[in-house]
Amino acid sequence: MRAQRMRRTVTAGLLAGAALFVPASAATAADDDAPTEAGTAFRTAVAIEQGRKATADASTGDYLYWQFPAGAGQKATAKATVTLPETSARHGSATWQLDVFDGLRRRQACTSGEQNKRASQQDASVTLTCALRTVRPWSERWANDPLPGAYYIRLTVVDAPEKDLGLPVKAEVEATAEDVGGERAEGGELGAPLHAAAVAEPEGGWNGSWFTSRWAWTVGGAVLGALAAIGGYTLTRHPRRR
Repeated sequence: MRAQRMRRTVTAGLLAGAALFVPASAATAADDDAPTEAGTAFRTAVAIEQGRKATADASTGDYLYWQFPAGAGQKATAKATVTLPETSARHGSATWQLDVFDGLRRRQACTSGEQNKRASQQDASVTLTCALRTVRPWSERWANDPLPGAYYIRLTVVDAPEKDLGLPVKAEVEATAEDVGGERAEGGELGAPLHAAAVAEPEGGWNGSWFTSRWAWTVGGAVLGALAAIGGYTLTRHPRRR
């Protein structure tokens, strides 16, 4: 009985320790009050929260703008899906493009994803993604590194038959962020976020959370090591004679 209780205790402890290795996912807010429009320029970009989808009805050829926050240590990804006009109304293929800019309106490079995608006349929708580089806490003045603050999403068609311009489309966008601060920890800190007045501060703050994946691995490893030592000692020691 004692051995069974100890096994249950060790198993529960191991499961609890293993949970430290699983990053907590950000709670996704209900989309009931999510934005249903987009801006037409940087100055009118509609603010959206991380993990919340926004929609907008527009016309083929419009420039659509949104903005979202990203803090130091976060690796952000922007995703957009465009529901295209009826096939019978279109006259050929069209190329859609998703661009992401930082708070200084500097275009940021995509490390992965399809930033440009051509939709055939038969496609009902097209999806584009852009994964950014990890946001740094600070940077040299001459560098084009992603820094804490607002990030702008721009969605538009860059190549379409002239007769298709003006046809109605529906856009859905979402910005998500993965916290990799522990893997990208570095000295320095930006004095203030870049043009972030219109967007809410990220959950971990503009300069990143103190609790990073490095802390999780260190604490989790210590807990698992201690539990393994206790379990091994309990299972191998000889019972006392009464």
